[in-house]
Amino acid sequence: MTSRTDFAFLFPLRVRWAECDGQGIVFNANYFAFYDHAIWEWTRALGYRTWETAPQFVTAHAECDFKAPARFDDELLIGVRVARFGTKSMEVRTAVFRGEETLNIGKLNYVYVSAGTVEPAAIPADLIDRVTAFERVKPERK
Repeated sequence: MTSRTDFAFLFPLRVRWAECDGQGIVFNANYFAFYDHAIWEWTRALGYRTWETAPQFVTAHAECDFKAPARFDDELLIGVRVARFGTKSMEVRTAVFRGEETLNIGKLNYVYVSAGTVEPAAIPADLIDRVTAFERVKPERK
């Protein structure tokens, strides 16, 4: 079970009209845009203030488990945390909350790459240390 207390970082987001479908609920693909926005803000919270200084990752896998719909003008919180570090990859868990209600849960796997390339590289120890110190639930190491 995922709860807000699992996350040291929660990004506030208000649903805009353009993010809703004909049924008046958030269109499913927009949750990945919500995750992406929140992950960048999480990166900034870790102290990486510019794109040039931020660690470089490419997405290897993304999934979303829908529990309840969000609607226009809902005030949401997007939780982001690293659940697991591999040698060259990390698993990021996300969740969307409206108040205490969990609307959906996401899992994204990212591969660390050398700056300016898409060549996999080992995740720097200082990044792992920074994330581990930041997270409320400490990441597993594989």
